[in-house]
Amino acid sequence: MRLDKFLKVSRLIKRRTVANEACDGGRVSVNGSPAKASREVKPGDVIEIRFGERTLRVEVASVGENTSKADAPAMYREL
Repeated sequence: MRLDKFLKVSRLIKRRTVANEACDGGRVSVNGSPAKASREVKPGDVIEIRFGERTLRVEVASVGENTSKADAPAMYREL
């Protein structure tokens, strides 16, 4: 699954366009390297997102095309 779509489906970022802008701005990295929105993510990848002063690190637990709001947190594990 594409990184921008994963961020949206898992509800780490609310909209896919915002996820694209975060990737283009260099605020998202996967496994320690800056990532483009089109990068494929798979279970086990570590995603780091910088929101101003705060940094969020998560590990991808599962990848799914459609997920309900209640099931979205099961897609990742905070580190």
